[in-house]
Amino acid sequence: MQINLAKIKIVDFPKPGVKNILSIDWNGWLKRQQQTIILFDSVNAASDVAFMLNGEWDGSNGVVMQKCDEIAVDAAANLVGASWCYQSACEAVLLQLNVDQLRRRYAIGDRYFINANLRCTNLSQLCLSDINLSWAKLNLANLCGTNLSKANLTAADITAANLSGCNLNQAQLVRANLASTNLSRADLTGANLSRACLIDADLRDADLRGANLSQAELRGANLNGALV
Repeated sequence: MQINLAKIKIVDFPKPGVKNILSIDWNGWLKRQQQTIILFDSVNAASDVAFMLNGEWDGSNGVVMQKCDEIAVDAAANLVGASWCYQSACEAVLLQLNVDQLRRRYAIGDRYFINANLRCTNLSQLCLSDINLSWAKLNLANLCGTNLSKANLTAADITAANLSGCNLNQAQLVRANLASTNLSRADLTGANLSRACLIDADLRDADLRGANLSQAELRGANLNGALV
């Protein structure tokens, strides 16, 4: 039998060492692709959450996770009182804004404090009318008696904050989270509270005349004595 050498295809197999290197590189690339980097609003929170969830703390405010379980991350973040987002998220995670810095910037005419982290701060009795605090972190803050008339608080996190006696006349509170917030005696006349979360909020004696409450969640809210 004659063999036609012209029809024989020569296959050049890689040496075993090269094949192993290619396999190692592929596995390394695949592992990197499966990692998720999440960012927290403080270095201490990132360190604590990394320890709790067996993640890799980057020494700053980031944690590298081999597998990100959002429910577990939310639970851990709530335990340390922190906020988080994915590294690729469009919303920046900001460091805590100093109240004195806010007051100085406001005094010289700055009104833009979008995404500001002011959680647990004392902002009581200040005049902050027309300020833009959209998407700001104001949970657990003290805003008792503060003038926030015409303020933009769109999608702000104001959970469990003290806004008793606060002036929120014509304020924008669309999609704001006001769950468990003290709004007793607050002036909310003409405020836009559409799609706001007011679950378990204290609205006793609040003035809600002319306020937009369309699609607002009021389950468990205390409206005793409120003017609607």
